[in-house]
Amino acid sequence: MKLKKLLISQPAPADLEKSPYRNLIQKHGVDITFYKFFEVVGLSASDFRKTRIHISDYNAIIFNSKQSIDHFFRMLKDLRETVNEDTKYFCSTEAIALYLQNYIQYRKRKVFFGTQTFTDLIEVILKHKEEKYLFPCSDEKQTEYTKALDKAKIKYTKAPMYTSVPRDLSQFNLDDFDAIALFSPIGVRSLLKNFPDVKESDITIAAFGASTHAALKENGLKLTIGAPTPAAPSMATAIENYILGKTATAATAKGDAKRGKSGTATSAKRSKPVIANKEVYKQRMEEKKAQAAARRAERAAEKAKME
Repeated sequence: MKLKKLLISQPAPADLEKSPYRNLIQKHGVDITFYKFFEVVGLSASDFRKTRIHISDYNAIIFNSKQSIDHFFRMLKDLRETVNEDTKYFCSTEAIALYLQNYIQYRKRKVFFGTQTFTDLIEVILKHKEEKYLFPCSDEKQTEYTKALDKAKIKYTKAPMYTSVPRDLSQFNLDDFDAIALFSPIGVRSLLKNFPDVKESDITIAAFGASTHAALKENGLKLTIGAPTPAAPSMATAIENYILGKTATAATAKGDAKRGKSGTATSAKRSKPVIANKEVYKQRMEEKKAQAAARRAERAAEKAKME
């Protein structure tokens, strides 16, 4: 498939040479433009007080992004509250758990984390159901994370601490791009706000995450490149597969998330493939890092509210 100019709704990687997008540029000659479609704004302490939530009343905190950690400790400072030394922290990934070191003495706290997804974290939380959980998040009414917690019947209190707003994209002309990559519902809403006629555009839309796919569908936008899937765990891989004629749609992405290779539902851990070629192995590792970064961005953005 022809794809020469790509707009990615995220900030540029710190080191493009080490990112999985490098392969798209060097191997396939794709001209990539990076630009974050939204910005996150913290809620004020006065607004938070209206929720009548007292952070010190909770002995377990759930974090699903580095951003939620930043705003949680910012709010603590603004409210002049403290947390008990025995407070437990439940983080969606190890990377997010390690980020806590910016605010606490990591070894002196009880920190738990999932392996890759929020679903993995749910399994950990279920082993500590007796705790009183606080979930720092955006002011959005409901997200896939709150749905997951509700479905697992976990008792928690939602603590809105920040919101996301669309950025001005008037410097871009969609006709200049062959495809656009979106990573969150707020990214979709920002696209629609800035380009209300996008439905009439010929631009190919790529999207990461089930909630982003759902946002596209709700707004009547066609999803052509879907991720993550077992064959395309990162957006970069999904786009490369598209260029090579291996398209992952919303349907395949949703199905792959629920089924193993045999096509049956499974919660068992997948066995790790043996990779003999060092270059291939290195590329896979880079893709996994990018996937983790994309998930963190998505989790932060999905809790945003545009209205």
